[in-house]
Amino acid sequence: MKKNMGNTDKAIRTLIALIIAALSYFEFITGIFGNILLVLAIILLVTSLINFCPLYKLLGINTCKTKNS
Repeated sequence: MKKNMGNTDKAIRTLIALIIAALSYFEFITGIFGNILLVLAIILLVTSLINFCPLYKLLGINTCKTKNS
């Protein structure tokens, strides 16, 4: 897997995942909707940790800055 996510993208995904987790923990979101959002939060967190988004790959998006040598 080639890196296709930049630092800003990773930070935004991590922040959104943490917000969803907090909302779920404090029971602001519950039920099926809460579970769906938790799955989304896990996906966002995992993709930010591995620096790769499969959806970006399919759409040809790359937010990772590369250095020109």
